[in-house]
Amino acid sequence: MYNSVIFRNFARYLWCNMKELIEKAKHIVIFTHVAPDGDAMGSSLALWHWIKGLPVTGEGLRDVTVIVPNSFPAFLNWMPGAEQILIYEKQAAQCDPLIAKAELFICTDFNDPKRIGPMGEKMLANPCPKILIDHHLNPMDFADEVHSHPEASSSCEIVYKELRNEGVNELTTEIATCIYTGLMTDTGNFSYNSSAPEIYEIIANLIRAGVHKDEIYNAVFNQYSTDRMRLTGYALYRKMRIFPEYHLALITLSADELDQYHYQPGDCEGLVNMPLQIADVHYSVFMREERAKPGTPKSRIRISFRSQGDRPVNIWANEVFHGGGHANASGGELFGSLNYAVKLFEESYKKYIKK
Repeated sequence: MYNSVIFRNFARYLWCNMKELIEKAKHIVIFTHVAPDGDAMGSSLALWHWIKGLPVTGEGLRDVTVIVPNSFPAFLNWMPGAEQILIYEKQAAQCDPLIAKAELFICTDFNDPKRIGPMGEKMLANPCPKILIDHHLNPMDFADEVHSHPEASSSCEIVYKELRNEGVNELTTEIATCIYTGLMTDTGNFSYNSSAPEIYEIIANLIRAGVHKDEIYNAVFNQYSTDRMRLTGYALYRKMRIFPEYHLALITLSADELDQYHYQPGDCEGLVNMPLQIADVHYSVFMREERAKPGTPKSRIRISFRSQGDRPVNIWANEVFHGGGHANASGGELFGSLNYAVKLFEESYKKYIKK
């Protein structure tokens, strides 16, 4: 039996478990983070399928909606239920009433309301109960029930185990497919954060439930556009710097460079991992500039960190770039110029990396 680490607001919902909170709510909204990846999509959609399959007691019907802050990558369009997701950036007028009348929020794969953009404040303004399911360090104190497991490979792993805790012994193929997608993508196709034997026991059960793992791999990793392939080549040939004494690689891409290759969400997915294929490169950092939006004076620089073995990067991501994550896979961001982000990188890497 999975021993879930659950923190609750004892003054309000001590007597409820996750399923009880769901059964008491007629209007449920599931959130996940900005720039949704495979784990965000997988954990949200797996819960969406499960909740839709639960019987409804009493009068009326239960509605459950997944809302994401902005567009998700095209290579995740195939996921079962993806066509039902609402994108707040494009459909705010449809989303706002759903958020206002919600009787339960479920937050997956993020630990801070800021990670869902302007929806965060609107979620907090609604006093209904909130469930958090996440694997990132140091969750903010905003949810009434928190399933927090930083040791987990992914939020999808947590969802799988929580469903087992709720007595779900047989998964539908749709739920299993969503969970497998998150497991696969958040571990770089099981190349990091995936050493625990139980992960492969989970995979075996997902395959028994009807998952076609090779088809999922092909749908996610073998659907590059011509522009994405050319952008990858440009990034590796023109924009990759190697710091051999520190076994470190850095790739940077400006907004203008991304525009040149008609960048679409997800086109840089996995790029940070590629330098680790070079002999004697154990650390990789990727910086991507997002052009400032109207009303915001500065660009947003999104930063990804990867490493191999006993070489943590999460402290570096946290202390310098306001982020964090797992020891070998972390992220950060800052508002400012790409040159400023590179300057911080150059001033700090010797402190956080073993020579």
